[in-house]
Amino acid sequence: MSVKDDEAACRPLLRQEWREGRIAGSADDAVAMEVPLQIRVNGAPVAVVMRTPGHDEYLGLGMLLAEGAIETLDDVRSIRHCDEGADEEGEGNVLQVVVPEDRLPAIEKMRRTNLTGSSCGVCGRTSIDDLLAKRSSLAGRRETVASRVIEGAARALAAAQPTFSMTGGVHGVGLFTREGDLLRVFEDVGRHNAVDKVLGWRLRHAVTSGSLLMVSGRVSFEIVQKAMMSGVPVIAAVSAPTSLAVELADACGMTLACFVRGERMCVYAGAARIVSDS
Repeated sequence: MSVKDDEAACRPLLRQEWREGRIAGSADDAVAMEVPLQIRVNGAPVAVVMRTPGHDEYLGLGMLLAEGAIETLDDVRSIRHCDEGADEEGEGNVLQVVVPEDRLPAIEKMRRTNLTGSSCGVCGRTSIDDLLAKRSSLAGRRETVASRVIEGAARALAAAQPTFSMTGGVHGVGLFTREGDLLRVFEDVGRHNAVDKVLGWRLRHAVTSGSLLMVSGRVSFEIVQKAMMSGVPVIAAVSAPTSLAVELADACGMTLACFVRGERMCVYAGAARIVSDS
């Protein structure tokens, strides 16, 4: 994360602290930034997402990949901020993507007419059958992951979240190899945005070694969808899954481990891929 992105992730705001029913004092407090980003494809708006500023290119790439609008980096001719006509407040909050004409039908399917909140992905838009038709099952991915690697990933992610340490108001997502090496971490006010940034980074840099996605919060259907569309076979999280997340992970041959805390975790799908240390 660059200095610019660090600075964009949070801002100081005045807080008033109360204790035992009385004002105890006031001070500046670091608060996580939440700012809208409009994504345009070939000049036309397709989505507005609430996100923490920084790494917007990765966010856009990850979102387009997760929704089947693009399949490879070759489907993107250019991606950049477009501030034409924006005032100072809006500077840097429009992302312009250019794709070939043959990708426009897929882009049209993902077009959204409403604001997407920082906690929401593509809620209810796509069925499991539709997703499985776009990507083959990951059940054939035979690589295993040791339970100690998953446990270590949870600790490594917790230690690699500077914005959370300052604000307590963002989610973190990390990409790890099957051996437990940390490849990249992103933070954002939205779990889905953090996932998109990680997977967009993976696509942009042609990283093929990422096998484990570690999430700081709960795992929803959309997070499993994003990992599946990117070909990442293992998802782990410190919190709970939703029922539809478990169903999708099971249907597409992925491994889903949740409540990863210390030496304990609960595996909801793809248990055969996890090997014991004993």
